[in-house]
Amino acid sequence: MFARLSTYQGSPVPAGGDLTASSEAVVRQVQDVPGFRGVYYLVDRATGEAKSLTLWEDERAMDDSEEQAARIREETAQREGQRIVSVEHFEVGFSHLQP
Repeated sequence: MFARLSTYQGSPVPAGGDLTASSEAVVRQVQDVPGFRGVYYLVDRATGEAKSLTLWEDERAMDDSEEQAARIREETAQREGQRIVSVEHFEVGFSHLQP
């Protein structure tokens, strides 16, 4: 499995702010991309820093999704008033989620 980690910077998020407001739209855009395995959206409300972590079946699927991912990143950052700081690629060494 492979992962793409995108970092964004924006304004601090209010403590009661809804972080899921645009999640359905983002998931709909990416869930049907071949090789997509999952997504996490991480936020530091105090600083406004956010990270999206997308998981991919293999490196080829991640590479093949790059153009569509770039478009989704740009649209999401613009809509949320953020700027894209970095995009990194990793091989997943292991993963574990409690049921």
